[in-house]
Amino acid sequence: MTSIDHGAAPITAVRATFRTCRFSGLRIESSAEALIKANAVAAVLFLMLGGLMGLLVALTRWPAVQLLPADMFYLVLTGHGANVLLFWIIFFEIAVLYFASAVILGSRIAAPKMAWLAFVMMVAGAVLANYSVLQGDSSVMFTSYPPMMASQLFYLSLIIFAVGALLAVAIFFATLVVAKAERTYNGSVPLVTFGAITAGIIAVFTLASGAIILIPTWLWSIGLISGIDTLMYKLVWWGMGHSSQQINVSAHVAIWYAIAAVYLGAKPLSEKVSRMAFFLYILFLQLASAHHLLAEPGMSSTWKIVNTSYMMYLAVLGSLIHGLTVPGAIEAAQRRNGYTRGWFEWLTKAPWGNPAFSGMFMSLVMFGFIGGISGVVLGTEQLNVLMHNTIYVPGHFHGTVVAGTTLAFMAGTYMLVPIIFQRDILWPKLAKLQPYVFGIGAGGISLFMMGAGTLGVPRRSWDITLTDAAHAFEFPAAAYLMMGLNGISALFAATGGVMFILVVVGSILAGPKLDKAGAKLIFPLHDKGREAVTTYGSEVHPKLPGTIVLVTIFFTCFILYYFVNWKYLSELWLFN
Repeated sequence: MTSIDHGAAPITAVRATFRTCRFSGLRIESSAEALIKANAVAAVLFLMLGGLMGLLVALTRWPAVQLLPADMFYLVLTGHGANVLLFWIIFFEIAVLYFASAVILGSRIAAPKMAWLAFVMMVAGAVLANYSVLQGDSSVMFTSYPPMMASQLFYLSLIIFAVGALLAVAIFFATLVVAKAERTYNGSVPLVTFGAITAGIIAVFTLASGAIILIPTWLWSIGLISGIDTLMYKLVWWGMGHSSQQINVSAHVAIWYAIAAVYLGAKPLSEKVSRMAFFLYILFLQLASAHHLLAEPGMSSTWKIVNTSYMMYLAVLGSLIHGLTVPGAIEAAQRRNGYTRGWFEWLTKAPWGNPAFSGMFMSLVMFGFIGGISGVVLGTEQLNVLMHNTIYVPGHFHGTVVAGTTLAFMAGTYMLVPIIFQRDILWPKLAKLQPYVFGIGAGGISLFMMGAGTLGVPRRSWDITLTDAAHAFEFPAAAYLMMGLNGISALFAATGGVMFILVVVGSILAGPKLDKAGAKLIFPLHDKGREAVTTYGSEVHPKLPGTIVLVTIFFTCFILYYFVNWKYLSELWLFN
């Protein structure tokens, strides 16, 4: 047995082995550390596979290259969606949940054997899903809409994965209970943990939705159910398909706050305001799933209007708050650190050579300017008709999931490697360049697909030149140019992805060991990073002139782009 005392009355806890990180001061339990490692490594492996498939998709959609034949294109597209939108991201999110509970709160992890069972189930489900796709009889794409039918193994594998992930989320919540019971922290949980709680709550809704719809679909695939109502399937399935991306939003915003705290000593501008923004995510973010159904005649206009206006805008408000408070917290911390000249010295003197910070800040900017603005436009019922089922849609979610979430998770990995794996970053010069190369590629993919979608390029077509169509059709020349630029951007993103894999895997296997006396970090943490990330507290009277300018620029771009799309829509109306 071991005794725990963090300023409160000590109580006896279940036996656990802890170490204290020399650099961050965080107290890390061995089981939690091993589980974080396992989930993070699995995540990176599925990112590698999904990224390769994504490159093949982009090169096929590039008219001048058109790499794959039609059957292979849809097979690879199905695998790409499953690996990057589900497996890579959810494995990493589980690692984040364990870090935000056990590590930040200095607690042991609850039921480690059950956590390992969850991990094994997730791995088994992900491997079986890839096997079923590569067999060639499950090329139903990410949405897997009936009446298209995949093999029964495909649906079963996703059910196994979802149940494993749901069990892992339950372990996360149980760990919070353990930390509270054993008094490993005082007062309210820190903001990063609160953000992880938000992600966990949304994950329960998401994974339950997946199980609810995939179980009858699996029964249909083995002949025990005669059919699946397509509209019912779409409605419930998007409760998983879109909401799984809302887990991402909560998790990567939590990582933004964590990196700002650990590397700059940044505190939230207001704990209460930031927590309210996360709470808005819980209440309203899943309603954004409705924008996938705005062209469905079976859904009432009232349902569509309520979901895509009054309710969804409250979720948007949450993101707008974070869009102010995260850079605001960074500016306040930098000014406290001595960078007080002018409006932007705090920004120009930020640690741009640190891949954790640069990746985080680029994720913040691109998620807001590309993914956020386009998401509001795409989620507006009237404007949705301009882009629905065009390649604008994957352009938007590459702005959120790739330029936003994936880049943030890459940045978080650079933070986890020294703290959890006790290895320093190998090849630091390559690491410094990696977020910029990947970020340029991811941003280009998003912008060029959105541009091509605005010109009408379809979302699911293997051949945008439509050479096999019964009636010839030519898109504007700019559409073909943009799809070519999308292919070039994909090469940039793939290069950045390879750089990330090399640096992370190399660092884990052969990076300088940090458990030796005298070892120093290449990318040092802030002296007050532990205090900032593990305790409840807000900045006191911060001055934020630079952030106000940046937010003003964002809102100006938002308003102009919103107006341009309404103007574009008005040109389609006929007046007699």
